[in-house]
Amino acid sequence: MSGRPVRIWDLPTRVFHWALVLLIPALWWTGEEHLHDLHFLLGEVTLGLLLFRLFWGLFGSSTARFAGFVRGPRAILAYLRGDRPAGIGHNPLGALSVLALLFLLANVVGLGLFATDEDGLDPAPLAHLVSYDSARILTERHEQVFWILVGFIVLHLAAILYYLLAKRDNLVAPMVTGRREMPEDGGEMTGAPLWRFLLAAILAVVLTCIVAARL
Repeated sequence: MSGRPVRIWDLPTRVFHWALVLLIPALWWTGEEHLHDLHFLLGEVTLGLLLFRLFWGLFGSSTARFAGFVRGPRAILAYLRGDRPAGIGHNPLGALSVLALLFLLANVVGLGLFATDEDGLDPAPLAHLVSYDSARILTERHEQVFWILVGFIVLHLAAILYYLLAKRDNLVAPMVTGRREMPEDGGEMTGAPLWRFLLAAILAVVLTCIVAARL
């Protein structure tokens, strides 16, 4: 793609993305090694990031807002037929991938809040709200949905590789730099003011602390 380099991803969106790249393997490892305290802490960090992304998707920068990239079936079909340009940010098909990954990750984290170990000695923050048997069932669901999430991540990586090899479109570099080359008549990201970032961050931290019973 040739043209002028324009901003398409803001810093909060990029930090969120790469933080998950680090957190998901760390969550898997701490779970496998039964490092419950660290696993729960990382889970709380992930919850905070998800809440931040939800708020940022409501009033963040233009390419981060759900209203800015989530499209209906007609737009997706038009994009697949080549009748609709990809535009900046997520294309209509990529938007589905983002929503699916966020939905699955939210389920993993949500189920994990009610999980407990086999002995019931290391319960998650909300495990006391359900019986031991229910907590154990939710622990199993937590693990099952995690592996479904891993499967979607693999598909996500395969799609990135396809775009790189088949379409010569590097989707990774813009998520690092925040910029990519666009046609001269293409658009550009509209940033959000600092106060919106602070509001989203404060809301995410407060809600996470409440859920994790740290307030």
